[in-house]
Amino acid sequence: MATLTSRHKTVAVSVAAVGVTVLAWQLRSSGFDPLLLPTPGKVVGAARELWEDDRLQSDIWISLQRVYKGWIIGSVIAVPVGLLAGTSKYVRAAVDPFIHFFRFIPAIALTSLFILWFGIGEASKVNLVIYAVVFVVLVSTAAGASSVNPDKILGARTLGASNIDLFFRVILPGTFSSIFTGMRLALANAFLVIVAAEAIAAQEGIGFLIWNARTFFRTDFVFVGVFCFGLLGFISDRLWKLAGRTLLSRFLTDLGDY
Repeated sequence: MATLTSRHKTVAVSVAAVGVTVLAWQLRSSGFDPLLLPTPGKVVGAARELWEDDRLQSDIWISLQRVYKGWIIGSVIAVPVGLLAGTSKYVRAAVDPFIHFFRFIPAIALTSLFILWFGIGEASKVNLVIYAVVFVVLVSTAAGASSVNPDKILGARTLGASNIDLFFRVILPGTFSSIFTGMRLALANAFLVIVAAEAIAAQEGIGFLIWNARTFFRTDFVFVGVFCFGLLGFISDRLWKLAGRTLLSRFLTDLGDY
């Protein structure tokens, strides 16, 4: 009961903080030109207008598809390479120069090149997200794989574990938390990058909604788009954390039974 009460208190504080922020926004926007800072009510009205026109739900769905495709594909590419780099000094030596060069080049800086290479369709946007995801997941995975306790590896080999057993029973379970964290961080990168990709070369999506609203001085639409990205990112992060506590822990248990 004490834990439940503590949880309720935490939720109450979060709700109160959001309420105070909205109230401060309402008070501050009262003396501003709505073109510069619309009131919360005006933003809610704009969201209702976009929803009734079937524009908002369509843009949300399109942006989410791009984000999740790039995030999943990028992670699928990065995790095996990261595991190899973390367990083999030769693979690490081969990929290290590229990792530590390209991970400092912002994906946004490559937007124009990706449009030239992949066109203005879906490929350029998804590939840009993949680029933003790969290096974050790869570095985190490699760091996790290389930090697995050597005593565990030595103990498994002493007990006669094969390379496959060693990988599935020691290295992979020991790296899973790093993979999970890397994918969580990369998910935030995916949302950041899709804004630029959709603003520059798209006719739909939340990024395009924000960019197009600027052209018509619809600041309320801009706020709707910004809040959509924040809310979708928040929900995605919470769902991924939930998956880490349930599905992934169950998967690790299954690995232990392998």
